[in-house]
Amino acid sequence: MNFIFLGAPGAGKGTQSGALSEKLGIPTISTGDIIRSALKESGNMAEKLKSYTDKGLLVPDDVVIDIIKGRISEDDCVDGFILDGFPRTVAQAEALEKMGVVIDKVIEIDVSENTIYRRMSGRCVCPGCGAVFNSLAEMKPKKCGVCDRCGGRLMRRSDDKNETVRERLRVYYEQTSCLKGYYEKKEKLVSIDGNKPFSEAFADVVAVAMSRI
Repeated sequence: MNFIFLGAPGAGKGTQSGALSEKLGIPTISTGDIIRSALKESGNMAEKLKSYTDKGLLVPDDVVIDIIKGRISEDDCVDGFILDGFPRTVAQAEALEKMGVVIDKVIEIDVSENTIYRRMSGRCVCPGCGAVFNSLAEMKPKKCGVCDRCGGRLMRRSDDKNETVRERLRVYYEQTSCLKGYYEKKEKLVSIDGNKPFSEAFADVVAVAMSRI
């Protein structure tokens, strides 16, 4: 079972794909998480990645493709995986096919821009374990500012600021949204209403995923 999650920044792809990962017992592969981990290290690669992410721009295809190729070759992906944040362009989707990867379903989390800005304003992450929370949604931490999972201090990501979100949305609509047409033609795309509360939207996600089992 191989799935792709699509959706604009802040649509809830990471939260939904993470929950589906736990339910199905297959890993979620988030290029965003991999890149943010690399950014914590020193060296030329971190500086190169930072020059793109700080401006809300996409990391070049060749770099991202190499990251994905290495990750899906690991043992925990034998029974399937969920891609979150890849592919982001048609060129990346074509590269995925050239790797011989068969995708069962592409699940789009469709959310309005107003909802995205509202969610981004309340989103916070744990720099220690990577857990994501939102003070304005169902995913609130039990204790304000403290990670439920590891007890670390929650922080707001620099790329969640309004000006950066605006640029990320522009890039998404310009480049990534073309993927909808690409996967619609292959009859793999299913759109989920992400404006719903998390539990309701997740029920829809599970229904799509279980239809492939």
